[in-house]
Amino acid sequence: MSKNIAHYREHAGRREDKFYKTTLFQAEHLMIGLNCLEPGQVQKVHDHADQDKFYYVIEGEGQFTVGDEVTEVGPGHVVWAEAGIPHGVENRGEIRLVILMGIAPSP
Repeated sequence: MSKNIAHYREHAGRREDKFYKTTLFQAEHLMIGLNCLEPGQVQKVHDHADQDKFYYVIEGEGQFTVGDEVTEVGPGHVVWAEAGIPHGVENRGEIRLVILMGIAPSP
């Protein structure tokens, strides 16, 4: 397959000790990655002072925190966190949560 094309299922994975993450593409202005959270796993609330970030839910459902907002969303939803805004996600469901994630410097 091309170095510019990836199918997420070929990169999905699992870890017992914490959520799984991998980088699909990375360049100077953008990094695209995949996060896989098994039931009960959490990406703790954190922020990136100078980077905007998005999550696109591919499979499963997650409870996303962005600033003061906490929302449960599923496949097809996009979650946006501007630079400096605390954000995180928890898989409270019964199946794996698979998220396409992108992070880039803010303009």
